[in-house]
Amino acid sequence: MSSFNRRSLLLMAAGLPFVAGCGFEPVYGTGGAALNLRNTVLVDAPNNEDQFELVRQLEHRLGAANNARFGLSVALDIREEGVALTSDNRTTRKEVIGSGTYALRDLDSKEVLISGKVDSFTGYSTTGSTVSEIAARRDARRRLMIILADRITTELIAQADALPA
Repeated sequence: MSSFNRRSLLLMAAGLPFVAGCGFEPVYGTGGAALNLRNTVLVDAPNNEDQFELVRQLEHRLGAANNARFGLSVALDIREEGVALTSDNRTTRKEVIGSGTYALRDLDSKEVLISGKVDSFTGYSTTGSTVSEIAARRDARRRLMIILADRITTELIAQADALPA
């Protein structure tokens, strides 16, 4: 059962000056580094369903490129592996393993400013009907694109202070 803990509140309040004194600054706050990225990143056009979902998620996080200064390209590598087998060698669970190699470039000079690679995985069950397996597979791939978009965005924000103003 939770209840109000005055001691925790006092410890939290006592720690606030240390957080403020360490140079902590919200990335989307006034003068924050991530403001350079907001609504200025044009993500390359998608060619398939996975890329479409990734672009959608990146645009949701970075904003629509109304005033594009940067271009972002992402090369996806997605594969599926069976990870659970029955005694008669039927796969009952699959993992969707993916990576995204990204490059943020200046649209004028074409110079790559930030690049990197992110990876993750999700999974789904193959024990239901054909329709449920297709839906589970699609959902797992969608969840993977959300994770990859989160990781790419986090890395871009972490390095945004190196971008030209």
